[in-house]
Amino acid sequence: MLGSTWVISIMVGLIILLLFVGAPVKPLRFIANSTVKLGIGILLLFFLNVFGGAVGLHIPINLFTVAISGFLGLFGVASLAAIHLFII
Repeated sequence: MLGSTWVISIMVGLIILLLFVGAPVKPLRFIANSTVKLGIGILLLFFLNVFGGAVGLHIPINLFTVAISGFLGLFGVASLAAIHLFII
């Protein structure tokens, strides 16, 4: 088993290595952009469910619907609403 001093020294070593080499910027930027888009998708679906509840429109908030509404924006939300109204 590793002691706490070994774990701390390994973490400090990794931090120093990242300071000299640099963090991979593109993967972190992709993860950050994707997280923001998924958050926007959650908000869009939430407001659709709040305002669409008066007319009986409810789209479940799950990973699939959040991804569609987040990456496609308002067109994705409109597509999900159209699928719900006309197909389901």
